[in-house]
Amino acid sequence: MILHGIPANPVPEGAEAGHITTSDGVKLRYARWNPSAPRRGTVCVFPGRGDMIEKYFEVVEELRRRGFAVTVLDWRGQGGSQRRLRDPRKGYVRSFDEYQIDMETLIREVVLPDCPPPLFALGHSMGALVLLEAVKQGRRWFDRVVLTAPMLRFAGGRGKMHSRVVARFAPFLGLGRLYVPGGGPLAVVDGPFSGNRATSDPVRFERTASIVQSAPDLALGSPTLAWARAAFRVMERVADPAYPTEIRQPLLVFAAGKDEVVSNQAIEHFATRLRAGAHLVVPGSRHEILMERDVFRDQFWAGFDAFIPGTGSVLYR
Repeated sequence: MILHGIPANPVPEGAEAGHITTSDGVKLRYARWNPSAPRRGTVCVFPGRGDMIEKYFEVVEELRRRGFAVTVLDWRGQGGSQRRLRDPRKGYVRSFDEYQIDMETLIREVVLPDCPPPLFALGHSMGALVLLEAVKQGRRWFDRVVLTAPMLRFAGGRGKMHSRVVARFAPFLGLGRLYVPGGGPLAVVDGPFSGNRATSDPVRFERTASIVQSAPDLALGSPTLAWARAAFRVMERVADPAYPTEIRQPLLVFAAGKDEVVSNQAIEHFATRLRAGAHLVVPGSRHEILMERDVFRDQFWAGFDAFIPGTGSVLYR
């Protein structure tokens, strides 16, 4: 079975799932659905690091009820896509350019041939950062783009600086395939709900944990030093004050008010420099806004509905 459903998280009806192969020979898993209401276009969902398609089944249903076809991609090295290392729990890429190859392959092989226009994109955390890079590079696949808790800079201070220094030099010493300091094979949902930084919703947390327990091959542990080095290199580019001013793509950027994973200050500084974008904060939400309690998710969907398909010019600065 390509997609894994459980009683608390069944596979949405009408799924078409399969694998596509990138130009550098990596096998990626994808899934797509037609809308369950009159068509308004397609939303391409790009998950965060460590996520899998199954985690977004609820979001898929919500988008389909709004009239959108939906595609979701598992990035290389996670979910049901090909793992690159002997230890499949290690999050590894040499460069975030590899994720650009993944995105381009999905668009070329699945979205453009089979999905109704107009096209929109929804990216979370790492997926949001990859989307930003595609937009900055001039990719005009999407009419509008929504980002949740984009990974522009990690939260924290001195400890993160130490990790940056270690990650910068480790690959040159042949250590790039090691877990980051303090990391290991356990996924976030392998631990207890108490103290997790992802969500304050115990039901959705346990749902993801049940997915991983049912299909442990979908889980991912901590990133490697090579992944961290690649991530820091992209975040350094995005931190350039000129970076957001050169983006013409309409963007809606959500920040989680109680995010302890990525920096809300970096998100705010970035968003206020956008020429065609808006920045909304969901107070009280932890990092994974779409996996949060309904009181927070409702705020996201209100903003999403006002922004897409784009009739609400009030959101522009």
